[in-house]
Amino acid sequence: MTTTAPAGADAVSGPAPERTGGLRRRGLGRIGRRGGRTSHGPGLVFVLPFSLVFAVFLVWPILHGLWMSFTDSSLALRDTTFVGFDNYAEAFGDPDVWSSLGNTVVFTALSSVPLVLIALAMALLVHSGIAGQWVWRLAFFAPYLLPVTVVTLIWTWLYQPELGLANQFLDTLGVGPVGWLSDESVAMWSIAALTVWWTVGFNFLLYLAALQSLPSTSYEAAALDGAGAWRRLWSITLPQLRRTTALVAMLQILASLKVFDQIYILTKGGPNGSTRPVLEYVYDVGFTGYRLGYASAVSYLFFALVIVVSLVQLRLFRQED
Repeated sequence: MTTTAPAGADAVSGPAPERTGGLRRRGLGRIGRRGGRTSHGPGLVFVLPFSLVFAVFLVWPILHGLWMSFTDSSLALRDTTFVGFDNYAEAFGDPDVWSSLGNTVVFTALSSVPLVLIALAMALLVHSGIAGQWVWRLAFFAPYLLPVTVVTLIWTWLYQPELGLANQFLDTLGVGPVGWLSDESVAMWSIAALTVWWTVGFNFLLYLAALQSLPSTSYEAAALDGAGAWRRLWSITLPQLRRTTALVAMLQILASLKVFDQIYILTKGGPNGSTRPVLEYVYDVGFTGYRLGYASAVSYLFFALVIVVSLVQLRLFRQED
């Protein structure tokens, strides 16, 4: 028996779902749009404190320092006068600027290369599975945790002319004492050796993390082909560490260019300015010579140099990739 629906039932029941669905979609759309408009509020609340700190302690000092570089601002005088590019012109003709820049470049060359190679050798040693790995890791990384004052105090005693361990060791070899911090030809080497001992642990960790992330399948295939340890090192390990090496080299060069603390505490730029880097010259001119405007100009020239070096490094690394 066939039952027929009452007249008008299709007309009533058919369109109702469409109207209901349309209302729901339009309602959800309005809710979504309202939610989208109001969802930025909590985000701004969380970002605002950092933005204020960033603006107050980074953006404003950068802009204020740039303005000071165009003035004759001084710690001794309250009134300042706009001098244009006079400070920059004086900096280009200042022999002390060029000598301190040369010292900075020499220190960067002396410290960056060992800090990359020694860190890689240390990471390979630990990753090779040598016994007592936790002892090696602690010994390699522990100096990096020391503050600069402690490090310089330790090495000041090591470099002490009469009682220092370094000259005592040379004495056992029949070599006369060395003026580690008083000889112009040796002082920068001494500071570079201190820096390598102190900071190599950070690069060591970067290399060790990269080694632990390398896939083992390549080594297993090479072992099946009869490749020895040295062959696997040159053909598999080092090529896969190229990006890590590029990162370590870039970070290390930038860090060495900004050297200040250990040199200022150990030698204060001596003897005869042979170890004074650019940042120490900026400090001496600004806070000892009271010429804040000129010191700002020198610092911004050095800042531009660091930016150029960074861009060149990035370009070279991209070409290698």
